[in-house]
Amino acid sequence: MTVSQSEKAERFAALHKGPGTFIIANAWDAGSARILSTLGFAALATSSGAAAGVLGKRDGTMTRDESLANARAIVAATDLPVSADLEHAFGDSPEAVATTFRLAAGAGLVGASIEDATGDPAQPLFPIEQAVERVAASVAAARKLPFPFTLTARAENFFCGKPDLDDTIKRLQAYEKAGADVLMAPGLPDIAAVRTVCASLSRPFSFTGGIKGRSFPIAALAEAGVRRVSLATSLYRAAMNGLVAAAREVRNEGSFGYVDRILTTPELYSLMAN
Repeated sequence: MTVSQSEKAERFAALHKGPGTFIIANAWDAGSARILSTLGFAALATSSGAAAGVLGKRDGTMTRDESLANARAIVAATDLPVSADLEHAFGDSPEAVATTFRLAAGAGLVGASIEDATGDPAQPLFPIEQAVERVAASVAAARKLPFPFTLTARAENFFCGKPDLDDTIKRLQAYEKAGADVLMAPGLPDIAAVRTVCASLSRPFSFTGGIKGRSFPIAALAEAGVRRVSLATSLYRAAMNGLVAAAREVRNEGSFGYVDRILTTPELYSLMAN
């Protein structure tokens, strides 16, 4: 790859300043990263759910080493800026969070997200004071880097069974005050909620697309104030949907109709030759 990490970081930061709304596509391995680069996306991200799926695991069960290994493979496959889905940063304490973000930069990443979800069903979200401390620790680690590392703070209310829009906004505003560059709240129920959240923030908001019933046209999201649209696990799930459909056809019907609908091997490899 010929583009330096600093150059990628500058390009990624600039995308968040506009004009317009951009899509960040989530890759799950080097091959998908190359294909998405060829298709013209301006930036890529990892997906914790997709990366876990590649390992035969469920989302939330990867180790930090596994997550960063996946990120390194994607970074090495493309000249595009890559941001990482670091889940809850693989530790509860501010010190653990800071270590994770230092390691993320060392993996070649130019951005990453941190969630306020605990992974504990009994207490699905960190108390807001602790959540803010964790965001502040990630910000402090990012600001020590010699390039602009774009940090995204996520409020997970609508993913964790606490669909309270007021609390979501309160958390996002607190994370913004703690220094987060981008704010995110996956699972917002409708475009009105998206508009309300965007209006409550002064920094860029990243919308999570690919959620059934809660994905809205890019034009509508742009009008609502969204700066970035993440595709999350949806591309990986779309690929796995094709796998399941083709395998079921062969196994259950004994036919190969899917072959007429898929890329040829040369076409696939040409998309990876960027």
